[in-house]
Amino acid sequence: MTLPAAPVAPAATDDLSPWRAVMSPTVVIAALGYFVDLYDLLLFRIVRQPSLVALGVPADQTLSVGFNLTSAQDVGLLVGGFLWGSLGDRRGRASVLYASILLYSVANIANAFVPNVEVYLALRFIAGVGLAGELGVAITLVSEVLPPHLRGYGTTMIATVGVLGAVVASTVTNLFDWKTAYLVGGGLGLLLLALRVRMAESHLFQAKSTSKSGSKSGSTSTVARGNVLALFTRPERTGRYIAGVLLAVPTWYVIGMLISAGDKLAPALGVEGTVTTADTILWCYLGLSMGDLGSGLISQALASRRKVIGLYFAFATTMVVVFFTATEGMSSTMFLVLCLLLGFGVGYWAMVMQMIAEMFGTNLRATATTSAANVVRATVIPMGLALKALQPTWGLTTSVALIGVVVLVLALIALWATKETFGRSLAFDEEDDRPASARPDPAATSTS
Repeated sequence: MTLPAAPVAPAATDDLSPWRAVMSPTVVIAALGYFVDLYDLLLFRIVRQPSLVALGVPADQTLSVGFNLTSAQDVGLLVGGFLWGSLGDRRGRASVLYASILLYSVANIANAFVPNVEVYLALRFIAGVGLAGELGVAITLVSEVLPPHLRGYGTTMIATVGVLGAVVASTVTNLFDWKTAYLVGGGLGLLLLALRVRMAESHLFQAKSTSKSGSKSGSTSTVARGNVLALFTRPERTGRYIAGVLLAVPTWYVIGMLISAGDKLAPALGVEGTVTTADTILWCYLGLSMGDLGSGLISQALASRRKVIGLYFAFATTMVVVFFTATEGMSSTMFLVLCLLLGFGVGYWAMVMQMIAEMFGTNLRATATTSAANVVRATVIPMGLALKALQPTWGLTTSVALIGVVVLVLALIALWATKETFGRSLAFDEEDDRPASARPDPAATSTS
């Protein structure tokens, strides 16, 4: 399938109002893209039990088989994060969004017709690869289209609308069977693909990619566009990248462990009444949507990313402590309220992705932002392996709590090490610190 080239967005102007910035076609379509992305990303976690039972998996094995399928999806996210990020810096932000949405839409439609667990596993991997291209590239594109003082509004729009996709996924699965839920997600993706044809390309990317001489993009003094290895060739650059990842990991600790396993943790913690995964995800993502809206607006008011992330991190840490120490005898209703508060507390996820986009030059911006988002999501894999190793000795709740301590301490260190990025100009490239003999040929770089 060949898609038409995206028009080039005009350079952002400083007199653009926040309202016009948020409602621009590029921002709106990026927000809808993240909506569909999260619908599909969380859908398997919700339909894990009924879909696996329908495929003949014994009920007492659905958790372990489901973990394998979730891991396959997470590995796909990790692979896709680096793939789409690199292509986003080489070929353009908008074109990558077209390709990724096509891949995950087709894969999710195919999920409705899986004949066995083996095919299911392969399709979750393929869907993960496709889903990886959405958030990081969308934030990169919107960050480059909007003027510096309004970028936060664009990211707020993407995050607030986007996380409601998980809420809709929970609602759809309550109304329809798991196969229909997959078909709805794939159909929404294909519909969105038609809308994306009109999305404008970043003027910053276009300027860098068309410059022939006298510019950084064609010089051996800068890193080749989309060079994944360049993230790890300079300690300072690698430090920026790792700090951004560690800052965001608490979000996926909460979602991937506390919320996704809420139906298992709630009775272990002494919660009274029935708690389902669909309900915990629904309430967590309602809170996450409100948290993303609040963090974006507060960030704009304070002219700071770092301060807002610190405030939200403190609140999220408090809610995690409450989760493990104050739920004995709690009703299922109050437990869902706690899930909402946990979601609100980690509603700084999009702000971290915004910071990462602002940390890196145009030639590595999509690579860094897109891969970081999916490295964070893939940390559910080592957290799951740690849980398997710890649980026989420490039990379920203590093991999950110990993992949380490590995650939160590392995030606190990363926050201390991260510099403020609010209002930073994005018109710069990452410098290449390698010797001239090890740098790519300028002619090859200019045509990549």
